[in-house]
Amino acid sequence: MYKKLLLGLILFTLGAGFVYTQEPLYQPWWFTLETGIRHFRDGSYGQALMSFEAARRDRHSHFSLMEEDLIRFLSIAEVRWLGDNLDFVEWYIEEFNETRANAILNEIYHFFPKESFNNSVDQVLIQLDNLKRYPEAEYWLGEIFRVEGELSLAQRQYERALRDRDLFTRPDLDMQILYQIVNIHRTRGEYVEMEDRYNEIISTDSLWTSGNQNEPQTMMRAAMLRMLETSSSINVREVTGGINHFLSFYRHNNMSTERAHRELGLYLYSRGRYNTAVSHLMFAFLIQNTVLIEDAMRREFDFIFTSLDDLMMMIGSRRELLDFLEESEYFRVIYYFSSALYATNRQFPAMQLWEFLAGSDRAGIWGERARMSSVPIVESVIVLP
Repeated sequence: MYKKLLLGLILFTLGAGFVYTQEPLYQPWWFTLETGIRHFRDGSYGQALMSFEAARRDRHSHFSLMEEDLIRFLSIAEVRWLGDNLDFVEWYIEEFNETRANAILNEIYHFFPKESFNNSVDQVLIQLDNLKRYPEAEYWLGEIFRVEGELSLAQRQYERALRDRDLFTRPDLDMQILYQIVNIHRTRGEYVEMEDRYNEIISTDSLWTSGNQNEPQTMMRAAMLRMLETSSSINVREVTGGINHFLSFYRHNNMSTERAHRELGLYLYSRGRYNTAVSHLMFAFLIQNTVLIEDAMRREFDFIFTSLDDLMMMIGSRRELLDFLEESEYFRVIYYFSSALYATNRQFPAMQLWEFLAGSDRAGIWGERARMSSVPIVESVIVLP
């Protein structure tokens, strides 16, 4: 009887101890951030705010502890004697089974390849200090301020996140943040700053910035425009000239900059800066059609682009492509691209696009506008404050 009672007491104690030790389970900083993101998307902004602040604080504590431990290891007399040589330090770690130091270096290498340190222990310590910052948490704190209407605070957080963009774990997050800053500038009517941010996004477009000392960046765009203007037939719908030839020759799938080209092109058009608008609308038009053409090629291996009319037939009633046309303002881009071409005396490609719009049953209001005039309409310049 006594043994049974003792065994029961032991089991109860172990069970209670197990429950107690499970209570304060460690939640890593990245998991806390994901928890905050879920709260944010559910509209629980207060809980999201606390989670983002906790994630930022926990990451700082995590890497601060790593820094203390690594400095303590590097302070060992034998290790100090090895000097600023990462290879020698790694040899010592392996030779003397320094598991904590090894774990610290491996975690740092997860963020930065070893080659980036130039075999310098000092560089490792510099980057370890940088890792205390959590730019994703700064961005999501900015999102909280944005939805609450605190645009100045939101922009401050976005800028803070961008300063540490090298630490982003999502490769497209910097673009997302830049577009959010663009939206803030537009809302405030800060059009010069808005244009600067668009250009910052577009500067990542390799085709837009292509060129070297002997071939300025503008030469590529000039060559593309010359191809647009090339006419080998009096029939503007012929595949052998203008728009159709252009889309047969060029492909450019860079959706991360498509919106910047599109919105900046439309803005420049509204200000009467037609020559610059033409280039940006041309890039938006090219990127959009590249997406459509490449989709057609995936579905039909022998597909060859011939004309915009045939491309629209290939789209058919596919919901995802129809949504893409709407989200990318496909027909609006064509309308103003045609108008900008016409305003800069590039009549052949302008008429090709105008007739395509007028004859398209998908173009909606932009097709209706095109059918109201036999030539592209150049709208009045909008005077902005």
